[in-house]
Amino acid sequence: MIYVIMLEPETAGNVGAVARVMKNFEFNKLVLIHPHCAHLSDEARNRAKHSQEILENAEVNEFFVVDDYDYLVATTAKLGTDYNITRSPLTPDELASKLKEISPEKKIGIVIGREGHGMFNEEIEKCDFLVTIPSTKDYSTLNVSHAVAILLYEIYKAVGQNKVASHITPIGKPEKDQILKMYNEILDSMDFGTPEKKETQQKLWKRVIGKAMLTKRESFAVMGFLRKVIQGRGKKKAERAEPGKKIVLNKPAKKKPAAKPKSARKRRK
Repeated sequence: MIYVIMLEPETAGNVGAVARVMKNFEFNKLVLIHPHCAHLSDEARNRAKHSQEILENAEVNEFFVVDDYDYLVATTAKLGTDYNITRSPLTPDELASKLKEISPEKKIGIVIGREGHGMFNEEIEKCDFLVTIPSTKDYSTLNVSHAVAILLYEIYKAVGQNKVASHITPIGKPEKDQILKMYNEILDSMDFGTPEKKETQQKLWKRVIGKAMLTKRESFAVMGFLRKVIQGRGKKKAERAEPGKKIVLNKPAKKKPAAKPKSARKRRK
């Protein structure tokens, strides 16, 4: 199930327009986080047209609870470089191709940033994917409802109303959290030059696990491997903690001298 999550929307008309676009592509789960406008006002309703039920059933929260979702998709118009891991984006069609592999039972949130400031880095870091819509560098920021229309169009085109989910589906949040917990345990046992380098590794692996869309079988294999790594490091640590322990090597057995031939033996008289 895909949810459209709007962060602190300021314009009621934009909320109504987003609801209308959602109706166009058969999405009906709208979440408003700390809205600064009345989503049931005349302005919102007039823009929503025939999608009044989406406005009326919208979930309104004061805080963004990320743990409620199996996968989160952040949106941005500001691109980063290869060194900025959190701002390494997908295009809408690339995102759609990944989402079509997820079971409809999984809870997916597409996070739409603020109309004026977009999403903050700390919010993006909590998401599994980052998506951006290619547009001109001279004016790259789209209207909120226009951006949502493009994203939902690509997803609808890839997923479709009659999508039949495969029995092999990507893991959800519990499995992802467990894998990341094991990675963090390994990272905690490593020496890094600075705290920032360790933080970069944590961000990198979170992004990799999110984008990998692991199946349950694959996730079990990864967890099994990580468990062996953790156990191996623990064993080495225990061995280092026993000072003075000598390693005794087995000495090679002494060879018996070869017997002299009979002709060389002295005869006793």
